[in-house]
Amino acid sequence: MPFNIPIALTLFRIALLPVFIFFFYLPHSWAPFASAFIFWLAAVTDALDGYAARKLKQSTRFGAFLDPVADKVMVTTALVLLVQQNDNIYLTLAALFMIGREIVISALREWMAEIGKRGVVAVSWIGKYKTAAQMVAIVGLIWKPTPLLTDLAYVCFYVAAVLTFWSMISYISAAWKDLVAE
Repeated sequence: MPFNIPIALTLFRIALLPVFIFFFYLPHSWAPFASAFIFWLAAVTDALDGYAARKLKQSTRFGAFLDPVADKVMVTTALVLLVQQNDNIYLTLAALFMIGREIVISALREWMAEIGKRGVVAVSWIGKYKTAAQMVAIVGLIWKPTPLLTDLAYVCFYVAAVLTFWSMISYISAAWKDLVAE
């Protein structure tokens, strides 16, 4: 296994998951802040590992595989915890849609790679904005520092849901000719 700074950051993000879950379930008044901070730290490493890989010219196949896996596991874990914690059909539906989109786009990217057209469904600016809105929303919904900031986190969450739908349609549209080809 190759080892470099970007891979170390990705592995650190994966290692933060059980810590995040532990703090999420602690029955203390400071636990929401602590778990939100740990999730935020993991989100920062998500941005840093890609940046470091490009800047330091340390891109590897293993890193390219591991980074999106770590990201999807991190976000899915947080969404499942939020659904479990909040008895809210609108949050649940949006979270299920977000998780479903990740499965669909991952499968689409894998299939497009098999036919030699991976670049058709490369990450776009919509996906990057979706991820940013999602991360901000998740931090806010875990922490819930004030009613106003919690409401803003819900707004970010639904913006992320709209961007999730938009990005999924964009990726599917880009691959449509190949999907329906005989």
